[in-house]
Amino acid sequence: MSIRLKTIPTWVLLSLISNGVLLFAVVLLLMRGETLPENSQANASVMSNTVETDSLADLDSRQTASPRIGPRHQWTYQEWVAQLEREAEAVAMDPPKHLTVLAGDSLSLWFPPDLLPTGRTWLNQGISGETSTGLLKRLKALDMTQPETVFIMIGINDLIRGIDDQTLLNNYREIVRDLRWVHPNTQIVVQSILPHSAEKATWEGRARLLAIPNSRIRQLNRELEAIALAEGAVYLNLHPLFTDDQGKLQPELSTDGLHLNDRGYLVWKSGIQLFSLLKL
Repeated sequence: MSIRLKTIPTWVLLSLISNGVLLFAVVLLLMRGETLPENSQANASVMSNTVETDSLADLDSRQTASPRIGPRHQWTYQEWVAQLEREAEAVAMDPPKHLTVLAGDSLSLWFPPDLLPTGRTWLNQGISGETSTGLLKRLKALDMTQPETVFIMIGINDLIRGIDDQTLLNNYREIVRDLRWVHPNTQIVVQSILPHSAEKATWEGRARLLAIPNSRIRQLNRELEAIALAEGAVYLNLHPLFTDDQGKLQPELSTDGLHLNDRGYLVWKSGIQLFSLLKL
């Protein structure tokens, strides 16, 4: 009697291989920079990168500081929305080459410009505290732009605010569909929700983080991967690059157990770079 072996789909093999390569490369980076102190963060806004940052070791000269986003730090949500609409309008009037959008919350907002991958013009559309509902409503600001790629990371604030998983997933699906409808030739990248540091977190809302199991985030990420596949987007699984052996955010990559420091952003940058080579 012969036994039929189940064939593993090609996309599964590619996903496993690419994630393995990403993890290996990031581990090497962390080994090179394991003495690096926490560093400052800054708003990226619209930034065209021309100078490459080599490694974690190159960041040693920086001083530890809280996020520097100037007077914007005091803006209301509506003031943020209006400013990002103006920046998107400016980009639409004078389209740059290789326009790439970061769409999301404070994790995207504070991505340091000099740590963004080079060879692209970055339009940062992150707002601190943003939810999937808020991002969905303001996607129209991108309608007249011509992005080559849109990287989406949203969801942690939904969980912090007690929004149910199905609402988050439905919003995510609509975000991808909206972008796909308006920008049919744009590469849409769904990025995984990052873990938090649980009891090691020092963020002011630590109690709310403790109410969100990291296992729930992992399950949501599996759902996001399925949405990306079904809606013609691609999925970038950053989650394993940031976790410790218990599935929590590594404290050395974070300022407070929720937000990232420069080491964390360099890990994210490396993930985007290698993912781009493998899948984009």
